[in-house]
Formats: sequence, structure tokens, C-alpha cells
Amino acid sequence: MSEAPHRYTAAVADEIERRWQQRWDEDGTFHADNPVGALRGSAESLEEAAATSGGAAAEKMYIMDMFPYPSGAGLHVGHPLGYIATDVVARHQRMLGKNVLYTMGYDAFGLPAEQYAVQTGTHPRTTTESNIATMRRQLHRLGLSHDPRRSLSTTDPEFVKWTQWIFLRIFDSWYDPEAPNADGDAGRARPIAELRDALRAGTVDPFVLADRQGIELPAAWTDRSAAEVPAAPADEIAQLADAFRLTYISETPVNWCPGLGTVLANEEVTPEGRSERGNFPVFRRRLRQWNMRITAYADRLLEDLDRVDWPESIRAMQRNWIGRSHGAQVTFPASGLADGAEASFDVFTTRADTLFGATFCVLSPEHALLTEPAALPARWPRGTKDAWTGGADGPRTAVRAYQDRAASMDEDERTAEDREKTGVFTGLFATNPMDGRELPVFTADYVLTGYGTGAIMAVPAEDERDFEFAARFDLPVIRTVRPPADFAGGAWTGEGEKINSASAGLDLNGLDQEEAKQRATAYAEQQGFGRARTTFRLRDWLFSRQRYWGEPFPIVYDPDAPEVPIPLPDSMLPVDLPEVADFSPTTFDPLDADTEPQTPLSRATDWAEVELDLGEGPKRYLRETNSMPQWAGSSWYHLRYIDPTEDEVLVRPENEKYWLGAREDGGVGGVDLYVGGAEHAVLHLLYARFWHKVLFDRGDVSSQEPFHRLFNQGYIQAFAYTDARGVHVPAQEVVAEADGTFTYQGESVTQEYGKMGKSLKNAVAPDDMYEEYGADTLRVYEMSMGPLDLSRPWETRAVVGSQRFLQRLWRLVVDEETGRLTLSEEPADRATMQATHRAIDGVARDMERMHFNTAIAKLIELVNQLTKQLIATGSTPREAVEPLVLMVAPFAPHLAEELWTRLGHSGSIARVAYPIADPELLKAERVTCVIQVKGKVRHRIEVDPEISEAELEAAVMAEARVQELLEGQTVRKLIIRAPKIVNIVV
Repeated sequence: MSEAPHRYTAAVADEIERRWQQRWDEDGTFHADNPVGALRGSAESLEEAAATSGGAAAEKMYIMDMFPYPSGAGLHVGHPLGYIATDVVARHQRMLGKNVLYTMGYDAFGLPAEQYAVQTGTHPRTTTESNIATMRRQLHRLGLSHDPRRSLSTTDPEFVKWTQWIFLRIFDSWYDPEAPNADGDAGRARPIAELRDALRAGTVDPFVLADRQGIELPAAWTDRSAAEVPAAPADEIAQLADAFRLTYISETPVNWCPGLGTVLANEEVTPEGRSERGNFPVFRRRLRQWNMRITAYADRLLEDLDRVDWPESIRAMQRNWIGRSHGAQVTFPASGLADGAEASFDVFTTRADTLFGATFCVLSPEHALLTEPAALPARWPRGTKDAWTGGADGPRTAVRAYQDRAASMDEDERTAEDREKTGVFTGLFATNPMDGRELPVFTADYVLTGYGTGAIMAVPAEDERDFEFAARFDLPVIRTVRPPADFAGGAWTGEGEKINSASAGLDLNGLDQEEAKQRATAYAEQQGFGRARTTFRLRDWLFSRQRYWGEPFPIVYDPDAPEVPIPLPDSMLPVDLPEVADFSPTTFDPLDADTEPQTPLSRATDWAEVELDLGEGPKRYLRETNSMPQWAGSSWYHLRYIDPTEDEVLVRPENEKYWLGAREDGGVGGVDLYVGGAEHAVLHLLYARFWHKVLFDRGDVSSQEPFHRLFNQGYIQAFAYTDARGVHVPAQEVVAEADGTFTYQGESVTQEYGKMGKSLKNAVAPDDMYEEYGADTLRVYEMSMGPLDLSRPWETRAVVGSQRFLQRLWRLVVDEETGRLTLSEEPADRATMQATHRAIDGVARDMERMHFNTAIAKLIELVNQLTKQLIATGSTPREAVEPLVLMVAPFAPHLAEELWTRLGHSGSIARVAYPIADPELLKAERVTCVIQVKGKVRHRIEVDPEISEAELEAAVMAEARVQELLEGQTVRKLIIRAPKIVNIVV
């Protein structure tokens, strides 16, 4: 049987889609107008433009996707899920008359392109630009309604310039915890020059400020007082102020891999302490690195989570990551060092009342007291138990060996709940400042240097991990909280009366936990061994990478003062990457842990050594040869989308306020809708919020948050297959056998289920779907698969169902045999109009809630109903079909455009007003009212669904059958539940 000549097929879809995409491009259909600047709009004001498109005013809508990394493999059908969803929202909002900013950029710096360059010699820019071109083609073919004028890549020189400018803005800032901010609270960033002036005037005590923010002051200020600051030389005051910059250099613990010549992220290190790539040994080292003082914003980052419209699960993850704890910092004197030196260490505890139960202390393997094992005793002190030694002949060798083992593990592994506790005695003892007892000091990997102080007082009776450690190493347990009578043993972490908690100066026995904490903290402050403190799990942001393919730092150094970073002036931005032949870091003997990184940029000597005039005449300077992390560009790209052509300022204030400004008094502003995966719940979102808040404090933006509403889409999953070796094989080449098993090239394989992607070899390219079904079919299928926020299974064979839906829609307008319109200009009957307007009402509500799967289900139902009418009468009414096509437009825009044109309309459907349901047509025609007498159903009548109680009573009592039933009886009362029930009590 031959194909009908005018059927909607994949070939027809291809022609329609490409034609309309070209027209959209030529007409600038999806351009969004700014209030001012190059993208202002050529003729009409925003208000006039909105009015002509059906809107009442120039209301805006800013919609963003988390932008992708341009992979060489291109997209698979799992990638566009969120992109299609945002496009559906964007198209719908335009039809509601809004000015919609919607575009796409590319997070193009990063390690994959650099690794490919190292392997092939291809410049990362060449690879990246090729990958971007592929992804742009695939996304364009999908019909996404992006404003192409606003598209960008983080590698664009214009973008790099402003990334470097923001870095310098943060570098030029310090955090003043006392300065009033926009919310009437205290704390905001200020220019570093204002701190220098305040230090010179004596209005800021740098020692109090440093202690409050956990900042280490320059060694030259160790034994000086605040009174000496105003009289200090200008260069010393400048050095002191520099310590408070929000961007700073410090010696930071990192994973150093000499065999690769680079620092590795924790995720790149195996449990055995070796590099994933190359299997080289990895060592824990302290290296000079750039950091950003995100911890200064910890309180605001935490509290403002309640002011954004985000999923509660994401807010909970950020709260946990920030990890605010209120408690006390307590100093423990330490003894036993080899040279007899005095030492101490601090611990942070949320339960100062449990100091009486501390029976040992634990330092992280990276703790400063343990950085020089030679300072530890050479032999074990008397009374050392065999279990404490790790089999070593003394503390020095035991601690050194344990540190090497701990350096090979990431934080998750070290803190895993089900892992057996390990550790060794350091040979040191600490004095419990609450009661004078001597406590052995251990090192153990479950204590991390990045959290708290890197040291804990262990209270095994009231902490599970400490109890496990005490049991493993035969250490005493002292209960300070009375457990319930039926307590089975172990650590009791619940409430209870205080016991065993008294000394000569303090008695907490008999108190409850809260009062005991307050008294213990006050006593520690009074005696001078502790103070109340709030701490955070959040650490400062490590901002250096020993890579080539990243933004260069806009920093140079004077060779005579190589420790002092010098910011470049704005006029010298952007600092471009040099052209190099070798993109890989310098490698070393894999076992030589004492080597230093030599970055690819450091070998570009003509670039790294430069003559500049920075105000003192031409001089020779050394450039910073680390590069910024990939996170840099993604921390601010929402601002560049607003003003992508602006070169004089970061973003014009009028445009930023229009697109990101607060919606209501006291609001924080931000992007109206931000869609992406939950895997970016913490780092990207936290870093972007931090950058945005600094820019807000410095007056560069009016909004306090970058993203007002966040939506996390699920994933598309697919079957994957592994062979006998456990290696994944191409899913597309697997054969399903008749007996239910699967084979690949004749060999049996095992089926599994997982996220679609390159690693599982189960990816399906969208290009294949475009060719076989068309982009509109793919769009409708992905939006109909299930709730957007849940993961869903991909099934290629099911795509045809979405194609058939669009074919039925096509037939409502176009006769497949003749190509003529099948429309009737006659008014539709009431039943058809009711069905149409109920669909309009239901779909509109689903669109607002992003329930696209149920919206499509309602559209399918309407199409099916109109199809029955077409079969019965040979035509379909225009007044039902046109609203249907408008509702379909956000999901299948190419087909909708084509049908809209064939229906006789000129111009694009993109800004035609979305249909509005007629309330009169939403009412049911009649409903059945049940009439009960003495509680039994005795009669039924049909009534108007909007009938009032009084009208219903009159109608019921006027019924002859009711009067017959009531004959000879007295009506005591009527219980009326309009419109469905009337109960007559007689």
C-alpha cells in the first residue's frame, strides 16, 4: 500500500522544520529586547511590543539552562530533556505576552579538551570550537527558541575579560562584618582601600577582625597590638590589609602527583592513593594556591536560602555543605614534644558540657602539630599499649606511615560510617582544661583538617565514632549524661540529666543539656581556656589549577617581591592565553614527593615574563602561571546573557535591574527559572551565589541572588549491556534473542539499567531521531514520558506513539490524499466547544506547574475527540482546531507554525496570544441531584451545576414525585448540599 501523498512523515517534518528554523533566524523571531543598549529594540518600546503580542505590559521572563560542556561526542537524547522543557516554558511565556530572555552558552574551559590536546597535539581551542559547532547544530535542529545574539562561550575573549574583571573585583574587596547591608543587617564587602584607611585611622582592630574570620595575619604582626597599627609605615599597613582580601594566596593541602606533574582533585585519586590516569603515586602536599574567602559569606549564603524558590532537597544539601554549628573553641595544652617545647591545639565542640567526659584527643593526620614528625618523641612513652602503636617502634615512624596511608583516601572514604576506625598514638598528651586530667593524643583519619580545627576532644560515652575508636584502642569511657534505664550500652547521644560533671570550679550535675552547655561555655571563657564560637563546615574555595586550558589570572609579580600579587589595570584585560606547543604539565620522578609543579604556562617564557608600565615606568614582571578553575565562567554567565555586547561595564544597571531585579519589596531577585541537574546542587550554585553577593555588595548588581527559581529535571535512562569481562558493549548492536537473553556479536551479554551516556555505550543520538521521526516528535516524546523532575526510561520503539499523535493533528487540518484543508467554518457544537475549553483550562494549569506530560495527555484526548468528528463528518471546526494548534505550539513548534500558516494566518505563531478558556463553557451542562427522604434515595432530578441552595430547595419541593412522597408527613428540615444532594427530614 503506497503512502498517502500528503501524510505528515519524517521527510515532511524535516522539510517543515528546516524551513521554519531558517525563517526564525532570518526574522529574529526570538530576540529579547533590553531597556537600553545595543539590544534595546529598534522601533517600539517594550510596552508597545508587549501590547502587540497580546500582553498588557512589558512583563519579562528570564529563563536559563545550566549550560553544557561541549563534548566531542555531541549530544545524546538524554541531554535535551531540560532544554526542551525550558523551550516549552519560553514559547508559552511569549504567547502570554512576555518579553522572554532565553539563550544558550557553553562552559568551554576545562580538563577534557586539555587532555585531548595532550594526547593528539590539537589545540584545545580548535577542539572546543569544533565541539561547540556540533552542539549548536544539534540544538538548533531541535528548534530551541534561543536568542542567538546572546549565545556565548566562556572561552570568548570578551567573556574572559569580564571573568578576570570579577576576579579583580573580589581581589579588591574585604568583608566588613559590621557594615550595614541592604537587609538592615550587618556584613558586606568593601573596597580594600577603605580597610587601609580604617587601619590608618585606628577605627578597625585587625586582630579582633582576623580572629572573628579565622584569618592568619602576616608573621610581622605576630607580637604587635592594635594600638601600633595607625603609626605603622604605609607598606606595612598595606601588607596587613592584604591579609583580609576576599581573594588571597595561601599554603593549601593538595593531592600532588609528580608522575603527572599536576595537582589532582579528590575524585581523580584511587582508594590506593594513586592517580586514576596513569596509576602514579599521589602525595598530600601543601602548595601555594589561590583561594577565595567564601567562608566570609557563610551566614548570608545560609540565611538567604529561605528567600529563593528552590527544591527543599537542594536547600538542605547547601545547608549541610555550609554546616553552621554553634559551640565553643577550647584550647588543650600539649606535652611530650621531643624538644620539650610548649604546644597546644584548639578543638571546636558543640557540647562544652561534655569536657568532663573527654578521655582522649584526636588530631587529623594533616594537623600542624604533626607536620614535622621529628618533633614527636622517638620512643613510646611508658604505659603505651600495643594496640596504639600500629606496629611501629616509635611515634615518629608510626605517625609518618599513618599520614602516608591517610593521604591516599578521599574524605568520603575517611568518614564512612561503616568503616573500622584506625589510628596511632602520637606520643603526646593533652591536659583537659576543665579538670586537669592527662589525655593521650592520637591521630586518626576520621578527623579532617578541613572541618573545625582539625582536632577533636573525644567523648566516647556520647559520640558513636569516638565510642568505636575507644573500643578499638582500649580507652576509658566516662558518662556525663545519664542514659535511660533500659539503655543497652554503647554511646548515648540523647537527652538526659548531667552526671560525673563536676570540678573544683564548676558543678553541672543534675542540669539539663542546654543549661549545662551555657554554663560550661561561660566557665571556659571566664577561666581563659575557651570561648563561644560559631563554625562552618564550608571551606574557602581553592581557585588554582596547574593547567593550560583555563582563564589566566590578571596578576603579575615584581621579581624583587615575588610574594606580593599585583593586579593588572582594567585596560590590560583580557589577559589571553599564550600559544604553546606542549599543553601538558612537566612530569617528575613518580616517587619524588618534594618536587614542585611547573605549569604549561610557566614554560611560555615570552608570555610569563613581560615588560609593563603599571605607573612606575616600564618594568619587568612575572605573570601568574596557574589558571582559573572551570567553575569561574559558570559563576556569572547569567549576567553576560543580559548584556553580551557590553564592553564598558560588566552589565548596564538598567538591564540588570529589568531582568534580575527583585519582584517584590524585600525580594532577592534573580533569574526567573533556572533548570538543570541536581548534581550541581552545591558547588556551582554556591560559587555563583558567592560571586553574585560580592558584586551586589560592591554595587555592580541590584539583585542579591543569581537564581530566584530552581528546577531540577530528572534523567533519561536506558538499558546498557556488559560482556563476560564486565565491559560495556554498544547497546545499539545488542540482539534480543527469542528466549529473553541478549547477545553481542554472538556472545552472551548481561542487561542492566542506568543513566544514558558515553561510558555505558547506550547513548542514542538526537540526529538519528530527527532523521527517523523529526524534531517535533522527539520533543513531544520527551515531554510526555513522565513528570519532568523524575528520571524516566528511554524506549525508541515508543517514540512512534508521539509521531502518530502529530499525524492525527495534521489530519485535522490537512487531507492526506489531496493536501486540502479539512476545516469547517461552521460554528462548532456545544459539546465540541466544551471539550476544547476544558482542554484549554487544564493545559494552562499544567503549563504553569510544568506538568508537561499531563498537558500533552489532555491535548491527545482533544485530538482524539476531534478525529472522531472528522471521521463522522469529513471536517473539523476551525474554532476548535485553532486553539488546539496554539496549545500544541510550545511542544511541536514547527508543525504548529506550518498548520497556523495553512489555516490562513500570516507571521509566526510564536507571539500569538495563548487561548483563554471561556468560564461558561467549563460548566457541566446538568448534574444529577439525589433526593433522600428518611435517609433513603427516593428521587433524582437534573439541575444546573451552579444552582444555589435556595433555588435547589424550591426546585425539589416543586417536584410532583416529592410531594407524593411527603403526603401526610411534616417536613422538619431540609439538609441541602447543592447541587448534588437534598435530604428531607420528616
